[in-house]
Amino acid sequence: QVQLVESGGGLVQAGGSLRLSCAASGGTFSSYAMGWFRQAPGKEREFVAAISWINGRTYYADSVKGRFTISRDNAKNTLYLQMNSLNPEDTAVYYCAAVRSIVAPIITSEYDYWGQGTQVVVSS
Repeated sequence: QVQLVESGGGLVQAGGSLRLSCAASGGTFSSYAMGWFRQAPGKEREFVAAISWINGRTYYADSVKGRFTISRDNAKNTLYLQMNSLNPEDTAVYYCAAVRSIVAPIITSEYDYWGQGTQVVVSS
């Protein structure tokens, strides 16, 4: 059973940056594909970014491409999301997710483990 704990959320002004972290435990982190998702009030949870474990290949939603960077430190069992040039549309609860898979999915239902989320609020 994999446990995921997100941190790093908060309030930031438009144009600012935040770095989210996701600490994993209970499994072999290096064997899991990892993803970040977000859910804004009244909206469905949506894909943000994902990273495979086998080659570190990354995938991004079009809305964050060029602004967000996903990375992982397998030695620290930690997933990161560096978010730059934030805008109010990025306001949401951000979740990390894990699945034991070679492929890094971009679909919510393909992930097996989820964290509790961390709130990000971007003020205009």
